[in-house]
Amino acid sequence: MANIYSVSQVNSYIKNMFTQDFMLAHIFIRGEVSNCKYHTSGHIYFTVKDERAAMACVMFAGNRKGLLFTLKEGQKIVVEGSVSVYEQSGSYQLYAKRITLDGTGLLYQRYEELKSRLEEMGMFSEEYKKPIPRYATRIGIVTAQTGAAVRDIMTIAKRRNPYVQLYLYSALVQGEGAKESIVHGIEVLDEMNLDVLIVGRGGGSIEDLWAFNEECVARAIFECNTPVISAVGHEVDVTIADYVADLRAPTPSAAAELAVFDYAAFEERQRALKAQLMLAMDRRVEQSRIRLRHQELQLKAFSPAQRILEKRQRAIAVADRLEHRMEELMSDRKHRLALYAQKLHGLSPLISLERGYSYVQNEEGKAVRSVTQIKQGEMISARFVDGSARAEIIEISEQRSE
Repeated sequence: MANIYSVSQVNSYIKNMFTQDFMLAHIFIRGEVSNCKYHTSGHIYFTVKDERAAMACVMFAGNRKGLLFTLKEGQKIVVEGSVSVYEQSGSYQLYAKRITLDGTGLLYQRYEELKSRLEEMGMFSEEYKKPIPRYATRIGIVTAQTGAAVRDIMTIAKRRNPYVQLYLYSALVQGEGAKESIVHGIEVLDEMNLDVLIVGRGGGSIEDLWAFNEECVARAIFECNTPVISAVGHEVDVTIADYVADLRAPTPSAAAELAVFDYAAFEERQRALKAQLMLAMDRRVEQSRIRLRHQELQLKAFSPAQRILEKRQRAIAVADRLEHRMEELMSDRKHRLALYAQKLHGLSPLISLERGYSYVQNEEGKAVRSVTQIKQGEMISARFVDGSARAEIIEISEQRSE
């Protein structure tokens, strides 16, 4: 009778066969990424395929440290690892230990590796960035003499500031010897004590721009005493030189805008500021005049002459009121005096005398109001309205009241 095996035994046997195969234990496989999934555990599950076949792959979290890019659908990669069987399902898969980009991707990998290394060395740190002078008059340019980049820089520089001086070092910007040419250009212009350098070229593929991803170019920019503006490619292109430079411009035209001071705009700004200044001065002068007039009025109000004038006017007013009051009092007094005089006139003895009465005095000059005050034979004086007379008392007759 034939031997009968369990599924587990067969899967285990096949796994041992894979394990003992030297080629499968350490293999490099090229293919395209498909069905890529990043698991929460940190593992990466994906499929690598070509035109005719596909293979399941996994990269465990412990091996991800060496992965310098993010796996995406459609990437061409080279996977280094081992092929083995997953016993539970009986399927085999590629266990990735290291993944690199294939073809052009190798350049990206070199780019990422150099970028990571230089960043760890601190060559991208802001503390080493030199400020770009605002009023640069002597600008060095490291680029190809016949490229569009230098023409764009010259056109913009002439438009913004016709007084700026440009110094061109015609360098190779791609191909064999490009990195050495760029480094030499930076060193030559750095010795000329210029205000700023523009290092760059127009756009292109990663291969065309690769000279600006070389470590020697990055070090030449980092060690340059003159501030450097990198202007490599189009806005979407970012090179190692961009990270090391003191300032990155998205294009050579933008680099010229950043490096060359806009003299026409400066003149226009000066005219606007002059107009604002004149207007502000006119306002200040007018405000000062108003304040001066106000202070002049205050000074007049508090001056001794004004105070004396005010006191004098007040004294005149008081005198007028006093005089008016005195006139009122005098009129009142005169009126009252007239009344008293009239009343007194009515009480005057002369009035009584005019009515036929007389005024009698004894010899001592005292008024005689009663017969009891005189004696027979006594001399008395009688005063009438038109004179007086002396008489002797011959007889006294008393009239008793009942």
